[in-house]
Amino acid sequence: MAITAYIMQKPLVLHLLSNLQVMIPFRFEKFLEDLVFLVVETGEIPLSRIDDAVERILRVKFVFGVFEHPFSDPALLDVIGCKEHRLLAREAVRKSLVLLKNGKNRKEPFLPLAKNAKRILIAGTHADNIGYQCGGWTISWHGDSGKITPGTSILEAIQQSVEVETEVVYDECPIDATIEAGKFSYAVVVVGEVPYAQSLGDRTDLSIPFNGSDLITRVASKVPTLVIVISGRPLVIEPQVLEKVDALVATWLPGSEGMRVADCLFGDHDFVGTLPVTWFRYDEQPPINIGGANYDPLFPFGYGLKCSKAIEI
Repeated sequence: MAITAYIMQKPLVLHLLSNLQVMIPFRFEKFLEDLVFLVVETGEIPLSRIDDAVERILRVKFVFGVFEHPFSDPALLDVIGCKEHRLLAREAVRKSLVLLKNGKNRKEPFLPLAKNAKRILIAGTHADNIGYQCGGWTISWHGDSGKITPGTSILEAIQQSVEVETEVVYDECPIDATIEAGKFSYAVVVVGEVPYAQSLGDRTDLSIPFNGSDLITRVASKVPTLVIVISGRPLVIEPQVLEKVDALVATWLPGSEGMRVADCLFGDHDFVGTLPVTWFRYDEQPPINIGGANYDPLFPFGYGLKCSKAIEI
């Protein structure tokens, strides 16, 4: 059964005549107005086509007993977020992380991070934001910012992972004086996108939001720096930015399980993830596909590092 979100710019007649059965209109009043006009007044869409779609939908509902049991079983609520679910989520996060850079040369890897460092800096808009870690379709349609659900942020995970004597300084956007005077052993800068869903997440500019590249450059120019990118897709990382950082990790959207990110950062587990997509160099480069004549990505499809060696592509 084909389902689509009805976008007003697309001709409704094309949607309905292309074997779609369910439509989710943004403006249902306009949708119904157009539908009545096309079926009743112009006849462009035969009534038999509407009857066919309704029959298919009702058939599925009857098969699944929706009319006899229209609501979910409330007894199952205790299963949601149970220990088994969270363990599986943690495993998924750990296995999906992709290490894209580890050290400015292969002989001197930057990760794993030292748990007994004297003083470390945590910065970036996404360092302490579970809502950003979760992305869209979490609690609400487009997701949200902040503590939208129980979980562990990247900052909290790092704080729980280091030794008691280690001082963790959190400053979302530190000024140069703070960076220079901090005497930090290393810094972790966490950047990324705000949550989105469907077409409202479409962007022609895929640079790191909130002046993320500028923050990375300022910190990495003064302190050895690991950059974590939280996003549902590759973002533009300029060559001069990549050159300055000591390590780069794509966490995608780790949700509530920031602790599993820390597991790999500090060496409790190694990285095993590889890129499921090609990581492009600049906005104008997509579409870019492996095997294409001009395939020159920042990181190729299937790329990923372990703390000790590269994974074969």
